[in-house]
Amino acid sequence: MSSRPRQPAVEVSGLVKKYGSVVAVDGLDLVVERGSVLALLGPNGAGKTTTVEVCEGFRRADGGSVRVLGSDPRSPDLRARVGVMPQGGGGYPGVRADEMLRLVAACAARPLDPAWLLDVLGLSGVGRTPYKRLSGGQQQRLSLACALVGRPELVFLDEPTAGMDPQARRLVWELVGALRSDGVSVLLTTHLMDEAEALADAVVIMDGGRVVAAGTPAELTSPHADDQQLRFRARPGLDLSLLTGALPEGLRVREASRGTYLVQGRIDPQVVSTVTSWCAQQGVLAEELTVARRSLEDVFLDLTGRELRS
Repeated sequence: MSSRPRQPAVEVSGLVKKYGSVVAVDGLDLVVERGSVLALLGPNGAGKTTTVEVCEGFRRADGGSVRVLGSDPRSPDLRARVGVMPQGGGGYPGVRADEMLRLVAACAARPLDPAWLLDVLGLSGVGRTPYKRLSGGQQQRLSLACALVGRPELVFLDEPTAGMDPQARRLVWELVGALRSDGVSVLLTTHLMDEAEALADAVVIMDGGRVVAAGTPAELTSPHADDQQLRFRARPGLDLSLLTGALPEGLRVREASRGTYLVQGRIDPQVVSTVTSWCAQQGVLAEELTVARRSLEDVFLDLTGRELRS
């Protein structure tokens, strides 16, 4: 007789969360499989943090179903099995870093050694420093240590590398990879598209409280014949009207950022030749010319818009 399949680490179906007349999450579905990393992406105000807080049991859903490790997310039995790294650190201002981590470790049945974890996260030198005097990146690393010290089966990471320098950010990436290798499930939110591409087995993009796309990073960014891109660098502010007219119909041309130009659509050798010839006519050299698939950032911006939001 075959064994029953394991339940997902997190299973959300039709989640609704309202604040008065504002619908923050509107019928959201997502699944975090056991031993996998899911990245939840979205612009500010999309409902990411609210979704995570409901899954953590800090907020009560107004509709839908949420199961965490097979239980109601507000169940006291989950506290020893789940690690939480909240957005903004969440530490006690006057407590020393080592005291705070030992306090959290004392609540776990089989905690990791707090001194070892402080060392791994580069915090040994600030162990006796009050939380409020730590730098933003140090506070983030201490918050991560508090989420991991209890050997959780599931970890929620809300913007885990915000405010970190490149070295600390790379360390967090390595730790997330180690968690996955050890069979720990991870649900993380991030605004960093390269972070999501590097870490996530699955990505859910939400906007306006709803899922607008879901899949693996490869599935979301896989190029179709009519959805490729040619990117090059040249002098900023070039007039693109002549290039647009010279290219086949249906190709889109824009200056994606200052001095970086993007041609999107069906890219073939003739298109590449046309672009380089146009650059020669403008008296500029097309530098770093590449033909590639869309990045996750391109997908994100296409789905959620390119304008700034308040």
